[in-house]
Amino acid sequence: MAGTVPGLILKGPGLRPLTRGHLWVYSGAVARVAGRPGPGQVVRLADKANQFLAWAWYSPESRIRARVLSRRPEEEFGEGWWAGRLDRARAGRQALEEDPGTGAFRLCNAEADGLPGLTVDIYGRAAVIQALTAGAEGIKDQVALWLKERMGVELVYERDDGQARRLEGLPRSRVLLLGTGPRGPETITEAGLKFQVDLVEGQKTGWYLDQRVNRRLVAAQAKGRRVLDCFSYSGGFSALALQAGALSSTLVDSSARALKEAKTNLELNGLAEKASLVQGNAFEVLRQYRDAGRRFGLIILDPPKLAPTRAQASKAGRAYKDINLLALKLLEPGGVLATFSCSAGVEPGFFQEIVHWAALDAGLGLQILARLTQPEDHPILLGMPETEYLKGLICRPV
Repeated sequence: MAGTVPGLILKGPGLRPLTRGHLWVYSGAVARVAGRPGPGQVVRLADKANQFLAWAWYSPESRIRARVLSRRPEEEFGEGWWAGRLDRARAGRQALEEDPGTGAFRLCNAEADGLPGLTVDIYGRAAVIQALTAGAEGIKDQVALWLKERMGVELVYERDDGQARRLEGLPRSRVLLLGTGPRGPETITEAGLKFQVDLVEGQKTGWYLDQRVNRRLVAAQAKGRRVLDCFSYSGGFSALALQAGALSSTLVDSSARALKEAKTNLELNGLAEKASLVQGNAFEVLRQYRDAGRRFGLIILDPPKLAPTRAQASKAGRAYKDINLLALKLLEPGGVLATFSCSAGVEPGFFQEIVHWAALDAGLGLQILARLTQPEDHPILLGMPETEYLKGLICRPV
Protein backbone atom coordinates (compact mmCIF):
# COMPACT_ATOMS: atom_id res chain seq x y z
CA MET A 1 0.00 0.00 0.00
CA ALA A 2 2.98 2.30 0.53
CA GLY A 3 3.26 2.88 -3.21
CA THR A 4 -0.37 3.89 -3.62
CA VAL A 5 -0.80 6.46 -0.86
CA PRO A 6 1.00 9.68 0.02
CA GLY A 7 2.87 10.02 3.26
CA LEU A 8 4.27 12.21 6.00
CA ILE A 9 7.94 12.17 6.89
CA LEU A 10 8.34 12.88 10.60
CA LYS A 11 11.26 14.44 12.40
CA GLY A 12 13.16 14.29 15.69
CA PRO A 13 11.21 14.99 18.87
CA GLY A 14 7.91 14.58 17.07
CA LEU A 15 8.55 10.85 16.82
CA ARG A 16 8.78 10.29 20.56
CA PRO A 17 5.06 10.39 21.49
CA LEU A 18 4.25 8.16 18.54
CA THR A 19 6.75 5.49 19.60
CA ARG A 20 5.27 5.60 23.13
CA GLY A 21 1.78 4.75 22.00
CA HIS A 22 0.23 8.15 21.33
CA LEU A 23 -1.98 8.46 18.25
CA TRP A 24 -1.60 12.12 17.32
CA VAL A 25 1.02 13.72 15.10
CA TYR A 26 1.22 17.49 15.46
CA SER A 27 2.13 19.77 12.58
CA GLY A 28 5.50 20.62 14.13
CA ALA A 29 6.54 16.98 13.88
CA VAL A 30 6.14 16.85 10.09
CA ALA A 31 9.38 17.33 8.18
CA ARG A 32 7.70 17.10 4.78
CA VAL A 33 4.64 15.78 2.98
CA ALA A 34 5.14 13.23 0.23
CA GLY A 35 2.49 13.51 -2.46
CA ARG A 36 -0.72 15.50 -2.20
CA PRO A 37 -2.96 13.89 0.42
CA GLY A 38 -6.44 15.27 0.84
CA PRO A 39 -8.45 15.76 4.04
CA GLY A 40 -9.34 12.43 5.62
CA GLN A 41 -7.07 10.42 3.33
CA VAL A 42 -5.00 7.55 4.69
CA VAL A 43 -1.30 8.47 4.73
CA ARG A 44 1.85 6.52 5.50
CA LEU A 45 3.89 7.82 8.42
CA ALA A 46 7.64 7.29 8.20
CA ASP A 47 10.85 8.54 9.75
CA LYS A 48 13.59 10.37 7.82
CA ALA A 49 15.05 7.03 6.74
CA ASN A 50 11.61 6.19 5.28
CA GLN A 51 11.08 3.43 7.84
CA PHE A 52 7.38 2.71 8.27
CA LEU A 53 5.79 3.93 11.51
CA ALA A 54 2.03 3.81 11.04
CA TRP A 55 -0.98 4.50 8.85
CA ALA A 56 -3.01 7.58 9.73
CA TRP A 57 -5.89 9.82 8.71
CA TYR A 58 -4.62 13.15 7.37
CA SER A 59 -6.02 16.50 8.55
CA PRO A 60 -4.32 19.34 6.65
CA GLU A 61 -6.25 22.11 8.41
CA SER A 62 -5.68 20.86 11.94
CA ARG A 63 -2.77 21.38 14.31
CA ILE A 64 -3.09 17.62 14.81
CA ARG A 65 -1.93 16.81 11.30
CA ALA A 66 -2.42 13.04 11.44
CA ARG A 67 -4.17 10.47 13.65
CA VAL A 68 -2.92 6.91 13.76
CA LEU A 69 -5.19 4.14 12.47
CA SER A 70 -2.83 1.16 12.49
CA ARG A 71 0.81 0.29 13.15
CA ARG A 72 0.68 -2.82 10.95
CA PRO A 73 2.52 -2.29 7.64
CA GLU A 74 0.33 -4.88 5.92
CA GLU A 75 -2.97 -3.21 6.90
CA GLU A 76 -5.39 -2.89 3.98
CA PHE A 77 -7.81 0.04 3.98
CA GLY A 78 -10.31 -1.26 1.51
CA GLU A 79 -14.01 -0.51 1.37
CA GLY A 80 -15.57 -1.21 4.74
CA TRP A 81 -12.28 -1.34 6.68
CA TRP A 82 -13.86 0.91 9.27
CA ALA A 83 -16.75 -1.57 9.63
CA GLY A 84 -14.33 -4.07 11.14
CA ARG A 85 -13.46 -1.52 13.80
CA LEU A 86 -17.14 -0.97 14.55
CA ASP A 87 -17.71 -4.73 14.73
CA ARG A 88 -14.90 -4.98 17.26
CA ALA A 89 -16.26 -2.05 19.27
CA ARG A 90 -19.73 -3.58 19.30
CA ALA A 91 -18.38 -6.95 20.46
CA GLY A 92 -16.77 -5.20 23.42
CA ARG A 93 -20.16 -3.79 24.44
CA GLN A 94 -22.25 -6.91 23.92
CA ALA A 95 -23.19 -7.15 27.59
CA LEU A 96 -24.46 -3.57 27.59
CA GLU A 97 -26.37 -4.04 24.35
CA GLU A 98 -28.12 -7.12 25.74
CA ASP A 99 -28.80 -5.68 29.21
CA PRO A 100 -32.49 -4.69 29.45
CA GLY A 101 -31.59 -2.26 32.25
CA THR A 102 -29.21 -0.28 30.04
CA GLY A 103 -31.15 1.71 27.47
CA ALA A 104 -28.25 3.76 26.13
CA PHE A 105 -24.51 3.30 25.72
CA ARG A 106 -21.53 4.47 23.67
CA LEU A 107 -20.81 2.13 20.78
CA CYS A 108 -17.65 3.84 19.50
CA ASN A 109 -15.32 6.00 21.56
CA ALA A 110 -13.16 7.59 18.87
CA GLU A 111 -9.40 7.03 19.29
CA ALA A 112 -9.88 4.45 22.02
CA ASP A 113 -11.80 2.28 19.55
CA GLY A 114 -9.45 2.86 16.63
CA LEU A 115 -11.60 5.39 14.75
CA PRO A 116 -10.16 8.82 15.62
CA GLY A 117 -12.77 11.52 16.02
CA LEU A 118 -15.79 9.23 15.57
CA THR A 119 -18.20 8.75 18.45
CA VAL A 120 -21.43 6.79 18.15
CA ASP A 121 -23.98 6.78 20.97
CA ILE A 122 -26.91 4.35 20.96
CA TYR A 123 -30.29 5.33 22.41
CA GLY A 124 -32.56 2.36 21.85
CA ARG A 125 -33.49 2.44 18.15
CA ALA A 126 -31.84 5.82 17.63
CA ALA A 127 -28.20 6.83 17.44
CA VAL A 128 -26.15 10.01 17.49
CA ILE A 129 -22.93 10.32 15.51
CA GLN A 130 -20.19 12.90 16.03
CA ALA A 131 -17.55 13.10 13.31
CA LEU A 132 -14.91 15.48 14.66
CA THR A 133 -12.04 14.75 12.26
CA ALA A 134 -11.63 14.83 8.51
CA GLY A 135 -11.29 11.05 8.44
CA ALA A 136 -14.46 10.48 10.44
CA GLU A 137 -16.28 12.98 8.24
CA GLY A 138 -15.55 10.83 5.22
CA ILE A 139 -17.25 7.71 6.60
CA LYS A 140 -20.17 9.08 8.63
CA ASP A 141 -22.85 8.31 6.02
CA GLN A 142 -21.59 4.75 5.66
CA VAL A 143 -21.55 4.39 9.45
CA ALA A 144 -25.21 5.43 9.54
CA LEU A 145 -26.07 2.66 7.06
CA TRP A 146 -24.03 0.16 9.11
CA LEU A 147 -26.07 1.09 12.18
CA LYS A 148 -29.29 0.44 10.28
CA GLU A 149 -28.19 -2.84 8.72
CA ARG A 150 -26.25 -4.34 11.62
CA MET A 151 -28.07 -2.99 14.69
CA GLY A 152 -31.56 -2.16 13.43
CA VAL A 153 -31.20 1.53 14.23
CA GLU A 154 -34.06 3.57 12.77
CA LEU A 155 -32.83 7.13 13.29
CA VAL A 156 -29.29 8.48 13.07
CA TYR A 157 -28.60 12.08 13.99
CA GLU A 158 -25.36 13.93 13.41
CA ARG A 159 -24.44 16.33 16.22
CA ASP A 160 -21.30 18.06 14.98
CA ASP A 161 -21.94 21.53 16.36
CA GLY A 162 -18.92 21.96 18.63
CA GLN A 163 -15.61 23.77 18.23
CA ALA A 164 -13.64 20.65 17.32
CA ARG A 165 -14.83 20.58 13.73
CA ARG A 166 -13.88 24.21 13.21
CA LEU A 167 -10.32 23.34 14.24
CA GLU A 168 -10.38 20.62 11.57
CA GLY A 169 -11.54 23.07 8.90
CA LEU A 170 -14.95 21.36 8.80
CA PRO A 171 -18.33 23.13 8.90
CA ARG A 172 -20.63 22.63 11.82
CA SER A 173 -23.44 20.23 11.10
CA ARG A 174 -26.60 19.07 12.84
CA VAL A 175 -28.64 16.88 10.51
CA LEU A 176 -30.67 13.69 10.32
CA LEU A 177 -28.47 11.22 8.47
CA LEU A 178 -30.95 8.35 8.40
CA GLY A 179 -34.65 7.87 9.05
CA THR A 180 -37.48 10.34 9.12
CA GLY A 181 -37.99 13.08 11.66
CA PRO A 182 -38.45 15.02 13.67
CA ARG A 183 -39.94 12.90 16.41
CA GLY A 184 -40.13 13.50 20.13
CA PRO A 185 -37.51 12.77 22.76
CA GLU A 186 -36.29 9.20 23.08
CA THR A 187 -37.12 7.43 26.33
CA ILE A 188 -34.31 5.37 27.84
CA THR A 189 -34.06 3.21 30.95
CA GLU A 190 -31.31 3.48 33.56
CA ALA A 191 -31.23 1.77 36.96
CA GLY A 192 -34.93 1.00 36.67
CA LEU A 193 -35.87 4.62 35.97
CA LYS A 194 -37.09 6.21 32.74
CA PHE A 195 -35.55 9.32 31.24
CA GLN A 196 -36.54 11.39 28.23
CA VAL A 197 -33.53 12.35 26.11
CA ASP A 198 -33.50 15.12 23.52
CA LEU A 199 -31.06 13.87 20.88
CA VAL A 200 -31.35 17.01 18.76
CA GLU A 201 -31.07 19.88 21.24
CA GLY A 202 -29.77 18.22 24.41
CA GLN A 203 -26.26 18.68 25.75
CA LYS A 204 -23.51 16.39 24.41
CA THR A 205 -25.47 13.76 22.46
CA GLY A 206 -28.54 14.14 24.68
CA TRP A 207 -27.49 12.35 27.88
CA TYR A 208 -24.32 12.06 29.94
CA LEU A 209 -23.65 8.41 29.15
CA ASP A 210 -20.21 8.58 30.74
CA GLN A 211 -21.76 9.09 34.20
CA ARG A 212 -24.02 6.03 34.04
CA VAL A 213 -22.04 3.93 36.56
CA ASN A 214 -21.11 6.94 38.70
CA ARG A 215 -24.74 7.92 39.15
CA ARG A 216 -25.35 4.57 40.85
CA LEU A 217 -22.24 4.82 43.01
CA VAL A 218 -23.15 8.31 44.19
CA ALA A 219 -26.77 7.29 44.80
CA ALA A 220 -25.52 4.63 47.21
CA GLN A 221 -24.52 7.51 49.53
CA ALA A 222 -27.90 9.26 49.37
CA LYS A 223 -30.20 7.39 51.74
CA GLY A 224 -31.55 9.63 54.50
CA ARG A 225 -29.67 12.69 53.22
CA ARG A 226 -30.63 16.06 51.76
CA VAL A 227 -28.94 16.32 48.36
CA LEU A 228 -27.54 19.36 46.57
CA ASP A 229 -27.03 18.54 42.88
CA CYS A 230 -24.98 21.25 41.17
CA PHE A 231 -24.72 21.46 37.36
CA SER A 232 -27.62 19.01 37.46
CA TYR A 233 -28.51 19.05 33.75
CA SER A 234 -31.56 16.85 33.22
CA GLY A 235 -31.65 15.26 36.64
CA GLY A 236 -29.87 11.91 36.37
CA PHE A 237 -27.92 12.13 39.63
CA SER A 238 -30.91 13.48 41.56
CA ALA A 239 -33.36 10.88 40.22
CA LEU A 240 -31.14 7.99 41.25
CA ALA A 241 -30.40 9.60 44.62
CA LEU A 242 -34.11 10.04 45.36
CA GLN A 243 -34.80 6.49 44.22
CA ALA A 244 -32.12 5.34 46.69
CA GLY A 245 -33.83 7.06 49.62
CA ALA A 246 -32.62 10.67 49.67
CA LEU A 247 -34.92 12.90 51.72
CA SER A 248 -34.85 15.65 49.10
CA SER A 249 -32.77 17.03 46.25
CA THR A 250 -32.08 20.59 45.20
CA LEU A 251 -31.07 20.78 41.53
CA VAL A 252 -29.02 23.79 40.42
CA ASP A 253 -28.32 24.57 36.76
CA SER A 254 -27.87 27.73 34.72
CA SER A 255 -30.02 26.36 31.88
CA ALA A 256 -33.78 26.73 32.08
CA ARG A 257 -34.09 24.12 29.35
CA ALA A 258 -32.04 21.61 31.35
CA LEU A 259 -34.17 22.17 34.45
CA LYS A 260 -37.34 21.73 32.42
CA GLU A 261 -36.00 18.38 31.21
CA ALA A 262 -35.06 17.48 34.79
CA LYS A 263 -38.59 18.26 35.97
CA THR A 264 -40.03 16.04 33.25
CA ASN A 265 -37.74 13.17 34.21
CA LEU A 266 -38.49 13.49 37.90
CA GLU A 267 -42.24 13.56 37.20
CA LEU A 268 -41.89 10.55 34.90
CA ASN A 269 -40.58 8.55 37.86
CA GLY A 270 -42.83 9.96 40.56
CA LEU A 271 -39.96 11.80 42.28
CA ALA A 272 -40.79 15.45 41.63
CA GLU A 273 -42.38 16.14 45.03
CA LYS A 274 -39.04 15.66 46.78
CA ALA A 275 -37.11 17.91 44.38
CA SER A 276 -36.68 21.65 44.01
CA LEU A 277 -35.25 23.30 40.90
CA VAL A 278 -33.02 26.37 41.07
CA GLN A 279 -31.88 28.21 37.95
CA GLY A 280 -28.63 30.08 38.47
CA ASN A 281 -24.85 30.09 38.40
CA ALA A 282 -23.76 27.30 40.75
CA PHE A 283 -20.86 29.34 42.15
CA GLU A 284 -23.22 32.17 43.08
CA VAL A 285 -25.95 29.87 44.40
CA LEU A 286 -23.48 28.05 46.66
CA ARG A 287 -22.24 31.38 48.05
CA GLN A 288 -25.83 32.35 48.78
CA TYR A 289 -26.45 29.04 50.56
CA ARG A 290 -23.22 29.44 52.55
CA ASP A 291 -24.23 32.91 53.69
CA ALA A 292 -27.71 31.66 54.58
CA GLY A 293 -26.32 28.79 56.66
CA ARG A 294 -27.81 26.04 54.46
CA ARG A 295 -26.45 22.51 54.94
CA PHE A 296 -26.72 19.30 52.92
CA GLY A 297 -25.81 15.68 53.55
CA LEU A 298 -24.70 14.88 49.99
CA ILE A 299 -23.36 17.43 47.53
CA ILE A 300 -22.73 16.54 43.88
CA LEU A 301 -20.50 18.71 41.68
CA ASP A 302 -20.45 17.84 37.98
CA PRO A 303 -19.33 21.04 36.22
CA PRO A 304 -18.85 21.37 32.46
CA LYS A 305 -15.46 21.09 30.82
CA LEU A 306 -13.25 23.89 32.19
CA ALA A 307 -9.86 22.85 30.73
CA PRO A 308 -10.02 21.17 27.30
CA THR A 309 -6.19 21.22 27.12
CA ARG A 310 -3.31 21.12 29.61
CA ALA A 311 -2.51 24.75 28.82
CA GLN A 312 -5.79 25.75 30.48
CA ALA A 313 -5.40 23.46 33.50
CA SER A 314 -3.97 26.05 35.88
CA LYS A 315 -6.77 28.55 35.33
CA ALA A 316 -9.38 25.80 35.52
CA GLY A 317 -7.79 24.54 38.73
CA ARG A 318 -8.71 27.76 40.49
CA ALA A 319 -12.36 27.39 39.49
CA TYR A 320 -12.45 23.74 40.57
CA LYS A 321 -10.91 24.70 43.90
CA ASP A 322 -13.46 27.48 44.47
CA ILE A 323 -16.49 25.30 43.80
CA ASN A 324 -15.18 22.45 45.95
CA LEU A 325 -14.34 24.83 48.80
CA LEU A 326 -17.87 26.24 48.70
CA ALA A 327 -19.36 22.76 48.68
CA LEU A 328 -17.27 21.58 51.63
CA LYS A 329 -18.51 24.52 53.67
CA LEU A 330 -22.10 23.47 52.99
CA LEU A 331 -21.74 19.86 54.13
CA GLU A 332 -23.44 18.66 57.28
CA PRO A 333 -21.29 16.80 59.84
CA GLY A 334 -20.76 13.34 58.38
CA GLY A 335 -21.80 14.56 54.94
CA VAL A 336 -20.38 13.34 51.64
CA LEU A 337 -19.04 15.22 48.62
CA ALA A 338 -19.11 13.66 45.13
CA THR A 339 -17.01 15.84 42.86
CA PHE A 340 -16.10 15.46 39.20
CA SER A 341 -14.00 16.94 36.40
CA CYS A 342 -14.57 16.11 32.73
CA SER A 343 -11.64 18.27 31.60
CA ALA A 344 -9.06 16.29 29.64
CA GLY A 345 -6.46 18.91 30.55
CA VAL A 346 -6.83 18.19 34.27
CA GLU A 347 -5.12 14.91 35.09
CA PRO A 348 -6.48 12.70 37.91
CA GLY A 349 -3.57 13.44 40.25
CA PHE A 350 -3.92 17.18 39.76
CA PHE A 351 -7.67 16.99 40.36
CA GLN A 352 -7.10 15.17 43.63
CA GLU A 353 -4.62 17.88 44.67
CA ILE A 354 -7.19 20.57 43.88
CA VAL A 355 -9.79 18.93 46.12
CA HIS A 356 -7.15 18.53 48.83
CA TRP A 357 -6.26 22.23 48.66
CA ALA A 358 -9.95 23.12 48.93
CA ALA A 359 -10.25 20.93 52.02
CA LEU A 360 -7.20 22.57 53.63
CA ASP A 361 -8.70 26.02 53.02
CA ALA A 362 -11.92 24.77 54.62
CA GLY A 363 -9.95 23.54 57.63
CA LEU A 364 -10.81 19.92 56.93
CA GLY A 365 -9.18 16.61 56.26
CA LEU A 366 -10.74 14.38 53.64
CA GLN A 367 -11.20 10.65 53.33
CA ILE A 368 -11.48 9.33 49.79
CA LEU A 369 -14.24 6.74 49.78
CA ALA A 370 -14.01 6.04 46.05
CA ARG A 371 -12.16 7.19 42.95
CA LEU A 372 -14.47 7.37 39.96
CA THR A 373 -13.82 7.31 36.23
CA GLN A 374 -15.59 6.69 32.94
CA PRO A 375 -17.44 3.40 32.29
CA GLU A 376 -16.40 0.49 30.11
CA ASP A 377 -18.09 1.84 26.98
CA HIS A 378 -15.81 4.90 27.24
CA PRO A 379 -12.51 2.98 27.31
CA ILE A 380 -9.19 4.61 28.12
CA LEU A 381 -6.28 4.01 25.76
CA LEU A 382 -2.94 3.42 27.47
CA GLY A 383 -0.34 5.74 25.98
CA MET A 384 -2.90 8.45 25.31
CA PRO A 385 -3.85 10.27 28.52
CA GLU A 386 -6.33 12.50 26.66
CA THR A 387 -8.71 9.54 26.51
CA GLU A 388 -8.95 9.54 30.33
CA TYR A 389 -10.96 12.71 30.68
CA LEU A 390 -13.54 11.90 33.39
CA LYS A 391 -12.39 11.67 36.97
CA GLY A 392 -14.26 11.89 40.22
CA LEU A 393 -13.96 11.48 43.97
CA ILE A 394 -16.44 10.51 46.66
CA CYS A 395 -15.08 12.15 49.81
CA ARG A 396 -15.99 12.52 53.47
CA PRO A 397 -14.54 15.26 55.70
CA VAL A 398 -12.76 14.19 58.90
